[in-house]
Amino acid sequence: MTKLPIAQILHRKGQWSGPATLCALDYSDRFLRRKRLETVEGEAFVVDLAQTASLDDGDALELETGALVQITARVEALYKISGPDLVRLAWHVGNRHTPCQINADHLLIQADPVIGHMLEHLGAVVEPLTAAFTPEGGAYGHGRTHSHEHVATAHEH
Repeated sequence: MTKLPIAQILHRKGQWSGPATLCALDYSDRFLRRKRLETVEGEAFVVDLAQTASLDDGDALELETGALVQITARVEALYKISGPDLVRLAWHVGNRHTPCQINADHLLIQADPVIGHMLEHLGAVVEPLTAAFTPEGGAYGHGRTHSHEHVATAHEH
């Protein structure tokens, strides 16, 4: 049995350069500590980070071989939220701790019929679509909105 390459170093977007293979993950799959993944070419590797991390579109994992694997946001089922009072709608989305991608004229959230129905009752236009989802990282930058993580990155080693 062949040993899979291991990635233990996370490089944040903008803090790495060079050639990299791609690994497309949806929002849920980008939250991990230890997991077997595959590049878009089907090459398997294992992520084994010291702590659970929220990977962002454009981050890179460094394999023990020195090769880089760039994380890219995979398309997934979303709702495009628009309406005359977008700030109020954004408040209601945040009040439910729902990950949200904020754009100038609309919000994007993962397709959730309960949240979609609530927003429609508040006057929102809710349109289903399929796109890459890169929500806001929370008050501490990287990570999910319900917590913040500290991950060892290459410049800290």
